[in-house]
Amino acid sequence: MTIKRVCVFASSSNYLDEIYYKDSKELGKLLGQNGYDIVYGGSTLGMMWACAGEVQNNGGKVYGVMPQRLADMGCKTNNCDEFFMAKGMRDRKQKMDDISDAVIALAGGFGTLEELTEMIVQKQLGYNKKPIIILNTNGFYDKLIEFFENIINEKFANKISKDLYYIANTPQQALEYLQNYKEPINLPSKHEIYTR
Repeated sequence: MTIKRVCVFASSSNYLDEIYYKDSKELGKLLGQNGYDIVYGGSTLGMMWACAGEVQNNGGKVYGVMPQRLADMGCKTNNCDEFFMAKGMRDRKQKMDDISDAVIALAGGFGTLEELTEMIVQKQLGYNKKPIIILNTNGFYDKLIEFFENIINEKFANKISKDLYYIANTPQQALEYLQNYKEPINLPSKHEIYTR
């Protein structure tokens, strides 16, 4: 599996603790320096642009995908190497999925959570075999990871679900997992999905 374009889900807020932007920039720098391009939300806001801007500054291409409503609100940037307009949020997620080879979720709000969990379900059901990485900056995702464990422990998901995603505590760990990722050979079986 060749990984070139990395889809990054992240907060669009400009009002976060500096540690979140620092990790976003570091991840973007590492991606760009190591030959990766980024697929992201298409604005110059928050952590998403902190990451995308550094990818671009370090030799990578930037692919923005934005729903028309957000573009009409003035969120669109002209800094992307290629920009795609989507009808709505569902279309946006589909396009981001279509043009990317991997997913990294940085700290974010409800939108990031929705995007991340949808990609996990897609992989669980065999619609993709992409690496899915959760960058746990400042322990932001500790409680979500605990909840994921509870889902598995209470048998709402198979214990092999832990293999669907990888928890990285630093941008460097995220990069190393990306570089060493081995695509699953087989699609999940009915037994693997539904047996607890």
